[in-house]
Amino acid sequence: MARISGVDIPKNKRGPVALTYIYGIGLSRSKKILSLAKVSESKKVSDWSDDDTGRIREAVSSFKIEGELRSEVQLNIKRLMDIGCYRGIRHRSGLPLRGQHTKNNSRTRKGKRKTVANKKKATK
Repeated sequence: MARISGVDIPKNKRGPVALTYIYGIGLSRSKKILSLAKVSESKKVSDWSDDDTGRIREAVSSFKIEGELRSEVQLNIKRLMDIGCYRGIRHRSGLPLRGQHTKNNSRTRKGKRKTVANKKKATK
């Protein structure tokens, strides 16, 4: 397994797909990285030489990825919560924040259903 910026990338996959295992790198960015490093996109990771891996590491280091990117995202969410804007309040209460309806759906954000029992009818 090749190790780039603290992430093990699988050897049996092609370059563009393997680089997407790194947080912050999608398919288009991985293709850009491979072209910067002058490595063929059709090559599998197991076929990369040490030279290729070094050039890819250099190209990857120019982007904000992994821990640095995760902490930036968390700081952005914390800022929204601190200023008390709509999106921050929705983050705080664990509800969807992009205008989705919540009457029937949004189980991913709300969690497992909490059933509320009905009142029992009084017997005469």
